[in-house]
Amino acid sequence: MNKASLLNDRMKKYAHSDTAALYNDLGITRNGLRLEQVEAMKKKYGDNNIFARKADTIWFRIRRAFINPFTIILFVLAIVSFITDVWHTNSLNKNATTVIIISVIILISGVVRFIQEIRSKHAYDQLDRLVHTHINVKRDGVIIKIPAENLVVGDRVYLAAGDRVPADMRLINTMDLFVSQSAITGESGILEKTSRKHDYMEQMAFLQYENLVFMGTGVISGKGEGIVLAVGKETLYGNFIQPNALTSNSFEKGANSIAWVLLRFMIVLVPIVFIISGITQGNWTEAFLFALSVAVGLTPEMLPMVITACLAKGSTAMFKKQTIIKDINAMQVFGSMDILCMDKTGTLTNVNILLEYYMDILGNESKEVLRFAYLNSLYHSGVKNPIDKAILECRNMPQKSEYYETLAKQYTKVDEIPFDYTRKYVSTLIADDNGSHQLIMKGDVEAVFSRCTFVEYQGTVHPILEDGRSSVAAVVDEMLEDGMKVIAVARKDLGNQNTVSLTDEANMVLLGYLAFFDAPKKSAAQSIAKLKNLQVETKILTGDHQQIAISICSRIGIASENMLTGADVNRLSDLELRYAVEKTSVFAELSPSQKVRIVTALRENGHTVGFLGDGLNDIPAICEADVGISVDTAVDAAKDVADVILLQKDLNVLEEGILEGRKTFANMSKYIKITASSNFGNILSIVCASAFLPFLPMAAIQILLLNLLYDILCIVLPWDHVDQEVFSSPREWSGKTLGRFMRFFGPISSIFDGITFLFLYFVLCPALTGGLLYTQLTDPAMQFQYIALFQTGWFLESMWTQVLIIHMLRTQKIPFLQSRPSTPVMLITIIGILLFTGLTFTPIVNILGLTVLPLWYFGFLLVVVASYMLLTTVWKRSYVAKYGELI
Repeated sequence: MNKASLLNDRMKKYAHSDTAALYNDLGITRNGLRLEQVEAMKKKYGDNNIFARKADTIWFRIRRAFINPFTIILFVLAIVSFITDVWHTNSLNKNATTVIIISVIILISGVVRFIQEIRSKHAYDQLDRLVHTHINVKRDGVIIKIPAENLVVGDRVYLAAGDRVPADMRLINTMDLFVSQSAITGESGILEKTSRKHDYMEQMAFLQYENLVFMGTGVISGKGEGIVLAVGKETLYGNFIQPNALTSNSFEKGANSIAWVLLRFMIVLVPIVFIISGITQGNWTEAFLFALSVAVGLTPEMLPMVITACLAKGSTAMFKKQTIIKDINAMQVFGSMDILCMDKTGTLTNVNILLEYYMDILGNESKEVLRFAYLNSLYHSGVKNPIDKAILECRNMPQKSEYYETLAKQYTKVDEIPFDYTRKYVSTLIADDNGSHQLIMKGDVEAVFSRCTFVEYQGTVHPILEDGRSSVAAVVDEMLEDGMKVIAVARKDLGNQNTVSLTDEANMVLLGYLAFFDAPKKSAAQSIAKLKNLQVETKILTGDHQQIAISICSRIGIASENMLTGADVNRLSDLELRYAVEKTSVFAELSPSQKVRIVTALRENGHTVGFLGDGLNDIPAICEADVGISVDTAVDAAKDVADVILLQKDLNVLEEGILEGRKTFANMSKYIKITASSNFGNILSIVCASAFLPFLPMAAIQILLLNLLYDILCIVLPWDHVDQEVFSSPREWSGKTLGRFMRFFGPISSIFDGITFLFLYFVLCPALTGGLLYTQLTDPAMQFQYIALFQTGWFLESMWTQVLIIHMLRTQKIPFLQSRPSTPVMLITIIGILLFTGLTFTPIVNILGLTVLPLWYFGFLLVVVASYMLLTTVWKRSYVAKYGELI
């Protein structure tokens, strides 16, 4: 029997058992786990993490730093070199230099990446602490708050409205507890949960047990206590998502497309190099070694490390701008977002709304309506929304605190039916001092009116006439057009009935209305304009009445002519909706499932979609979006599923986060495109040179060393400046753009490599070896000197051009004049060229097969490099004119 079956049996066993059996089997008491039991439970049942936290361990990061495709290729090269140069060579010719240098390269690249990984981890941990979901548990008789991932089997957990259930649990005590299981079932229905023991004859679907709650489900209203039965990967939610893990986001898809482009170039070029080198040199082992080094030369070895550095630096910068990146890979997706969907409350309007009017059915002020609305808001146990907070604020009115305090004492709560987005209202059953029970309903005007058959005016109840709906419209519509939020209040006498069900929500008596002023933020219009300038289109997805949405959006400059309501969305097929969402900016009267449909349609149209939300109703859309965004004041469940957390619910904060994400992407893109195109040009040069030269243009170890030195310099790119033109529009990872960039700029370096080859072969090398060409030399020592001079000359030219071309291609403007690099990039470039050039004047050159060149060569080198930089600057203008962008 597998683990899932055993878990199901355990859950069902305790669903059919009383709590005493549960306490006895787990060895716990009503005071919760003893502190000494916690570690034992963790060892026996595991920790509360769905995905193994391997990335948090030092050993995992060491393995990732030293074991990757690039170091594997280097390791293969080292083994081949060891076999050919040490193992199968006589003692006089043994030479372990190549093996030692490759080992040093592996060590340096691994250590540098490991250090960067540790720095990134520390930065991420600092941010992650701020967005932990905490939960109340009882241990050793004391209620404490701990991170949800620290829960273990046997913990006694306290749940409240707005919480996300942190583990699979058996409920032991509840009070009007209603949950949504949409995270598991995909259905938006709300279920009531109780702690009653199920009879053994009650056999039902696993998710239908009333006394079990499961990880990932959301608490809509009420309170509950439960004992944890399963955690982490052993939960139903953990078992459900493990086979599929996580779907790739646009960042991962883009990174994969880039890897495939590089792989295709290697598949084509490396065999050509191998065959040509083998034929021309006659040494197939050396040709194989050289071809492997070419494969490494074509690939940016430091790519994972540079990406990690960019993302870590960007996420830290975004934190300083009040934005927390929970998933570091979401950084680039955040920057490439071109559509932002959001609700209006708290984003475009103020978080706190004001109660303006409380009216009877004819629009006259009515304290009776306010009284019943107050009792409903006071006693319902769902998440308190801005409307409830505004109603409850009336007790702080001058000389009213005592009145409302007395009112609360006169009534007690008996039962409730929580708010849901199908019914659009909340019902609370209360009892007065005489035992008389009143059902109070509060919610959407249309929804509440549909449940009423009577109205009350000045204490008298009248049946609703045929023109009743028009009477409601006469009072309500004008306020809706002014952008006010209006809700209806109704009641019903239930005698001494102690429970309430959906069937009781009928034949209600309409009392009147409450109107709230939901004022736009002063910064809203400016924020929308800023997002528009960043080419991010905003779409409003709200559950509010269409008139309210139109009024608010018209004040802040969002077009609402083609607005769609939830009813309109339901009438459209998926294909029709995909067409409609492109022309519509405002969607009103939406349910959570309709928000998901709209987000899905936008994604299927090829957009990168962000969704900003903070309530339980927003969770499905947050999950569906490419990048889910929430705020630190949101319910735990929303923060838990979001990729990005805003520390302020302000679009200005969001705009700054988007800018930082785009800058991060730009600097990653610089490294990948410039390095890949430069390496591609070098490989083209090698292919050509291998076909005509009687020796290799550069030794395998020299190619590896050149690549490593260049990549080490590129570590500073995350701190480079980014031109405004680059971050003014969303960008995506694309193997297609990388391939064309490589093909466009790579051959330019090959032109100057060819000039350098001709100069070295026909001018410099003969000048220093007796005026003879290589084929005319008979002395092996002179031939070795000739090769060393040639390879050193090209090594320096390649290094200079690769480093300096960064400045030419990092911007589409004129470098240094119109766009200056950051100080770290400038310093590292100068220091790198001086240091690596000086390397050829040290004794280590003999180990590398290089030699000292005459100073007059550097005059030629300066002319070649200057010409290369000039031609590239001119050539990139053609690229920008053709494709509209550079990086």
